[in-house]
Amino acid sequence: MLYMHDVWVNWFEGEENGYNVCYFQEWRKEDGIELLDQVPLLYITKELFFYIENDMQELPKSLLDTIYKRAYMRKGQERTALDFASIVTDGNDILAFDTIGYKIPVRKSRLIPRQEQLVYDMIKNTKVQSFKYDAKHYKKEYHMLSMPPELIFGLTRRERQLKQLLMMALDQLKTTNNLEELRYWLTEWDPKRYPYIRFMGGEQVWEALYEGVKQGWSPSHEDLCRKLIKGQPFLEKMWEVENGQEQNASK
Repeated sequence: MLYMHDVWVNWFEGEENGYNVCYFQEWRKEDGIELLDQVPLLYITKELFFYIENDMQELPKSLLDTIYKRAYMRKGQERTALDFASIVTDGNDILAFDTIGYKIPVRKSRLIPRQEQLVYDMIKNTKVQSFKYDAKHYKKEYHMLSMPPELIFGLTRRERQLKQLLMMALDQLKTTNNLEELRYWLTEWDPKRYPYIRFMGGEQVWEALYEGVKQGWSPSHEDLCRKLIKGQPFLEKMWEVENGQEQNASK
């Protein structure tokens, strides 16, 4: 088995989509970087890599058995074994994961560039390992709170987080399903359509609003997001965190 040593990781917890597991250039000084003293490296199929990177499904038992207590984390002088942690690569991309004792990849991280290059060097003369899992019945599902990559690619870390926040606010709006409220927010987003919005039904209004905001990110998106979350402490806190990060970055 291949092993890597002294690997820096920046865990993103509970992220089912790989686009939210930030690459090194988007790491922040406030992130909790940890050191893996030793971690196994697995060269796996593209299908299994996608499954691990972009979902929170149970990992193949044979893979879990292979890596069981083979990884160690170091804090100061203390060295602790991790139940199921590994670095995986399909030859094109790389991901570290830790199940924190479960059977799903709860925490995920990218590597720093120097260690990414080391991974590619290490697998040059090795073959892909095959681990059986129920691939035939697996299909990645996207929805409003887990957006397809094409709606996310090209956005910065901050923009991705704010877009996720906007989708959470829109999801609440859809759940409430108040026609006048929906009309109000569609008018905020697209004032020119006001003469028509007054005569649109609830489903029409919702579709027009979602279809209008789902692409890209702009100052108009940001303005709508800021207004939508007003008075919702949890969402407002998320907004403050992301905007605080932007201010820190600009200093």
